Amino acid sequence: MNFDPPLKPATLIRRYKRFLADVQLPDGTERTIHCANTGAMTGCATPGDTVWYSTSDNAKRKYPNSWEVTETAHGHVICVNTAQANRLVVEAIRHDVVEELVGYDTLRTEVPYGEEKSRIDILLQSDGREDCYIEVKSVTLLDKDGQGFFPDTVTTRGQKHLRELATLAQQGKRAVLFFAVLHSGIEKVSAAKHIDAVYNQLLIEAASSGVDIICYQAALSSAQISIKNKVPFYRI
Repeated sequence: MNFDPPLKPATLIRRYKRFLADVQLPDGTERTIHCANTGAMTGCATPGDTVWYSTSDNAKRKYPNSWEVTETAHGHVICVNTAQANRLVVEAIRHDVVEELVGYDTLRTEVPYGEEKSRIDILLQSDGREDCYIEVKSVTLLDKDGQGFFPDTVTTRGQKHLRELATLAQQGKRAVLFFAVLHSGIEKVSAAKHIDAVYNQLLIEAASSGVDIICYQAALSSAQISIKNKVPFYRI
């Protein structure tokens, strides 16, 4: 996925109120931009980091600029716009990049399902095959030695999704938890038991019920991002 028009750089001053960030442009002026990330963004929003932002042509938006990518002082590149994760995985599936998810005839997004009235991120279907329900999660929390974690804060929504996926698997349907690694420094993924113990336990139960866990890392830059290669998932 290419960023078109190209992203523009700024220096992060601060992120606040979850959805806002103040940045300094190269000419020294300051601007408030939108941040489409409800997580803690640990390690992804350090003042002084380079922010790469997009610009919307929607004249009705109060904040037309959106924070897309962070370039850290350590040289890591991170896609912080979590909305991009679903788009990247859809693109990767359509181009047969994800070997575990090839061969389906149709792909739909945001399809209502489940006992808790959820919407599945991606639904794959083909005649003669079980429907494949895919929940996508964006992984940006780096600990050390390439270890990535999800989530970066307690997520009741994520807990609900695991319950829904487990129920699907128990019904004989194919259910997939897809971790999209959007941090260039992450080489492996685990559930963040130290942050959300409930999510970790539900993930263990979901896997035992037959939910597939797939992790792929993205190639990241300020010009383009794309799902690239598989990385391992480890239980801790």
